[in-house]
Amino acid sequence: MINYNGKIIEGAEPNLLNRGFLYGDCVFETIKVIDNKIIFWEDHYLRLMSSLRIIRVEIPINYNSEFFESQIENTFNKLSSNFSGRIRLSVYRSGGGLYSPNSMLPNFLIHVKSDSNNLFKISETNYKVDLFKDYYMNNDLLSNLKTNNKVINVLAGIFAKENELDNCILLNHKKNVVEFYNGNLFFVKNNNIKTPPLSSGCLKGILRKKILSFSKLFPDISITEEDLSPFELLSADEIWMTNTISGIVPVTNYRKKMFSNVLARRFLETINNHL
Repeated sequence: MINYNGKIIEGAEPNLLNRGFLYGDCVFETIKVIDNKIIFWEDHYLRLMSSLRIIRVEIPINYNSEFFESQIENTFNKLSSNFSGRIRLSVYRSGGGLYSPNSMLPNFLIHVKSDSNNLFKISETNYKVDLFKDYYMNNDLLSNLKTNNKVINVLAGIFAKENELDNCILLNHKKNVVEFYNGNLFFVKNNNIKTPPLSSGCLKGILRKKILSFSKLFPDISITEEDLSPFELLSADEIWMTNTISGIVPVTNYRKKMFSNVLARRFLETINNHL
């Protein structure tokens, strides 16, 4: 089920010749909902507005936090009176034009999908990863945004499937670690946690932001944003993939190295208590 500009539609979105589809002229948020509660909504809304300004979409006066929150709720309430699942809120530039648009105004699309998983939990199955080196991420501001331009991530996902991996790690043109194809990366060694900085080209992830903010709750642990080389990964005690849908997913295998998940469990418990 989708909400297209406030109209609830069963089935597929009818307007396929839009700028989001034709040119990737679109930003989106992937949002978790638990028992009708939109998780980390303020952070998602602020990131969405920031992204729209960066790609120079004209933001209508009614595009406030309460408007989108009510539109999301109206959509999932049509599906269930007690909804848990994931939301994709996409905002793309309206109108026609070719590479040069003839309008700066937006349209929005809300897609909801039910999911029985509520609070985050650590998977007990193996999670095997490796590097993706066919293409490299740009280390610039646009790479921090959640846009429809995700061909590298798609190819990385195909690479992971072809090589029987659960995920793979993207690099930038400096050959530094950036992120996983579907989430941010955290490196843990001796109670020191590192994550690539935004200047590496990584996504400005919502859960990434939360983990950085929760660092003050753990006085025995330091968290820093630092460039990481692929060679450092083999020295880690833990490696995490993080996103707002899965939470913290600890890597169990990278190359011939196996990793623990002790700190991942501590942080995930804190996040669940916060929720």
